[in-house]
Amino acid sequence: MECPHLNNQIKIIKNVKRDTSLEWMCSTCQTNKSPWMCLHCGVVNCGRYVNAHAKAHFEENADHMICLDCDNYAAYCYLCDDFVVNDNKELNVVREKLQVSNRPKCVKPAKRCVAIEGEENKRCKRHKKSTKKKNYCKARVSGLRNLGNTCFMNAVLQSLSNIQQFSCYFKELPSLEQKNHKNGKKSNPIKKDKNGDEMLLAEELRKTMISLKQGSKSAISPESLFAVIWKVVPRFRGYQQQDAHEFLRYMLDRLHMELLNILPYPKDNKTFAIGAKGKATIVTTIFGGILQNEVTCLECGTESKKHDPFLDLSLDIPPNAVTNKSKEDELPSIQLLDCLSSFTELEELADSELYLCHNCKCKQKSTKRFWIRRLPNVLCLHLKRFRWHNFFRTKIDNYIDFPVQGLDMNKFILVNRHETRGTSSGSTLYDLAAVIVHHGSGAGSGHYTAYATHDGCWHHFNDSSVTITDEKTVASCKAYILFYIRRELNLTPFSV
Repeated sequence: MECPHLNNQIKIIKNVKRDTSLEWMCSTCQTNKSPWMCLHCGVVNCGRYVNAHAKAHFEENADHMICLDCDNYAAYCYLCDDFVVNDNKELNVVREKLQVSNRPKCVKPAKRCVAIEGEENKRCKRHKKSTKKKNYCKARVSGLRNLGNTCFMNAVLQSLSNIQQFSCYFKELPSLEQKNHKNGKKSNPIKKDKNGDEMLLAEELRKTMISLKQGSKSAISPESLFAVIWKVVPRFRGYQQQDAHEFLRYMLDRLHMELLNILPYPKDNKTFAIGAKGKATIVTTIFGGILQNEVTCLECGTESKKHDPFLDLSLDIPPNAVTNKSKEDELPSIQLLDCLSSFTELEELADSELYLCHNCKCKQKSTKRFWIRRLPNVLCLHLKRFRWHNFFRTKIDNYIDFPVQGLDMNKFILVNRHETRGTSSGSTLYDLAAVIVHHGSGAGSGHYTAYATHDGCWHHFNDSSVTITDEKTVASCKAYILFYIRRELNLTPFSV
């Protein structure tokens, strides 16, 4: 939003000094997570999704309303309660002074942004040196700048960019802005909006994937992609926090639709042929699977079977996982397999969902059950952490135990049943490729980050900030969306 409070509020320009050997730390609790700097006095405190000491500082000092996120340099106004999209000369000067390198950002946890010396300086240097040795990795990665509550988009993009088969397809795709030629005639298969503007989400995603793969910058700006998203998906216009799962589904559906309109590529090019046969695209070939929905009439026993395509599975968290925080540590952890079992277990439909039995010729009580008929190459699992309660959307913040290696889907596929054999072939084992995590308590607020494995190393993607982490840290996070890659891929074109 255009913030009217930005002018005359930035007072720290002359006091900004940069020492890259130090580390941003909250002046109150000394945490280095989500550091925010007051642009009026230079004090650094943690953001609202940690201990909210930056907000407490504003509440104590009413004219200190503008803060700068030290990780991605986005400005936030507490009076407007939103990120600032306009800027001025003073704000740009502060950013230029702070954007010295892509190394960890450091500042004194005190009232002014000045370099500290002595024991604290030595401690920070020792910590950085040991961390650098421990987390050494040759992989070159880039972060994504936060354009104002766009962390939901950044987390999804970083996850998809680290799914090799998906990202490589877009990286090798020719520019979709060029008009295709066939039989000597020009044709442009991309649909246009009412104003005649081309809606090229696939093209902007291609450019973003290339930039992320190059890893030549500490952070890149996805503003062109975000601008196209505003055009093609109006519900994501503005700078409000959005649900990462909803964005993922809208984007995959849109990509699938656009790629279906692209003219077929040469048959001798296997990479491009994935999206050129029938109604299959790279989206359905990578993420597409088939569910078998079985409904059985409890009166006459008639069974109805229906095949439903899917790009992801939304899993309910079993009721025994929903607990008060005070009692959370006393209960055993809930397994991801418990959520999958709950998804495929036999369920009796409620009276409001009576089944129209074709044998009985009337609505009857019935049972329903899902089986996976065809497994996807990338299994996307969405944990339904948000629920409606008394007109409010609340979050289930409990930890769900999930495997990083060797998730076995064997008992959930139709091939195990003696009465019929399913069409799912290949390995039923999956390994984790990426995780999206929601931090905070509300669906319309909070913050999204992603963990993803890149060239054999696990990384934590927090907008512009990218840090190396380990498998143990990944396994301990409170996952919201999980991406599992099949050990033996089946890249036969598949449509949903």
